[in-house]
Amino acid sequence: MDKEQLIKKWLNNNLSNTELEAFNTLKDADLYKEIIEEAQRFSGNTNAKVEAFDVVDKKLVSHKSNTINWVRVVTSLAAILVVGFALFTVLNKDQINTFNTNLAQNEIISLPDNSTVNLNELSELKYNSSKWDDNRSIDLKGEAFFDVEKGKRFDVNTEFGKISVLGTEFNVLSRDSIFKVACYEGLVQVTYNDNKVKLPAGTEFILLSGQGTTSNIAISEPYWLKNMSVFENASFKDVVEELEKQYNVKVDYPLNLNVKFTGAFEHNNLENALKSISNPLHLTYTIQNTNEVIIRNGKN
Repeated sequence: MDKEQLIKKWLNNNLSNTELEAFNTLKDADLYKEIIEEAQRFSGNTNAKVEAFDVVDKKLVSHKSNTINWVRVVTSLAAILVVGFALFTVLNKDQINTFNTNLAQNEIISLPDNSTVNLNELSELKYNSSKWDDNRSIDLKGEAFFDVEKGKRFDVNTEFGKISVLGTEFNVLSRDSIFKVACYEGLVQVTYNDNKVKLPAGTEFILLSGQGTTSNIAISEPYWLKNMSVFENASFKDVVEELEKQYNVKVDYPLNLNVKFTGAFEHNNLENALKSISNPLHLTYTIQNTNEVIIRNGKN
C-alpha cells in the first residue's frame, strides 16, 4: 500500500494490525501522531494550547518527504483545529455577572431561572450566567434577600459559610464579622466550619466568634426590605453608626453615653428617625445642616 493511502486509512482509524505496523515505520509517523494528540486535548474543562499554524507548518516542512500533498492536508487540519479551538474558547468563556450597591442603595436582580435577589446597600453579588443551568451558585459579600425558584440546588457562597436550598425565601448577612441567615419559607442548609445546620421556615442562624446558634423569628421578611433598622438591646454607638450609614450624616454625641437601645427607626425621614432613638432614652437632638446632627443627654 502506498504511503498516501496508508495515511488516509490512519486518519480514518481504519488500519489493520499489519497496516498499523507499516504506518509506524513511516518517517513522519511521530509528527502526525503529535498533531492528532494536540487536537484530542480539546475539552470544555481544559484550556489546551495548540501550536500556532506557522509553527506546525515549519515542523512539517522540516520533515518533508515525497508526500508533499499529505503534508498540506495534515497542516490544514492543524490550522482548522487552531481556529476551532479559538472559537470554542470565545463561545464557552465564562460570563461573570457582577452587581454592587452603594450607600443607601438597594437593587433587585433577576437571575436566569427567574429567581430574584434584593441586594442591600454596600453589598456585592457575582454569578456565572454561562453555567447557570448546571450550577446555580452565587458569591455574596454583604446582605441580600433571596426568593429562589424551585429546581436544582441553589448555593450562596460567603466568607463565613455556604447556604444551600432547592427553592425558598431567605436572607443572608455576611459583612465584617457578622454571619446571619434567616429562613422565611422552605428549608435552608447552612455549612460553616465543617458543620451543617438545617433551618426550617421561621428560624435564624447566627455565627459569632466561631459559635453558631439558632433561634425563632416572628417576622415575614427582613426589616431592611421595609426601610427599617431594628435593634434589640444594642449599644448607642451601634445605633448611631447605622443612622449615619442610612442617612449619610455625621452624628456628634457624647462618647461616654453608656445606654442600650431597643427599638427601630425608619430610613426615609431623618427627623422621625432621630425622634425614635432620642425620645426613649431622654436625649435631645439638633439637625445642624443636611449632613450633621448633634445629640445630647437631655438630663444635663
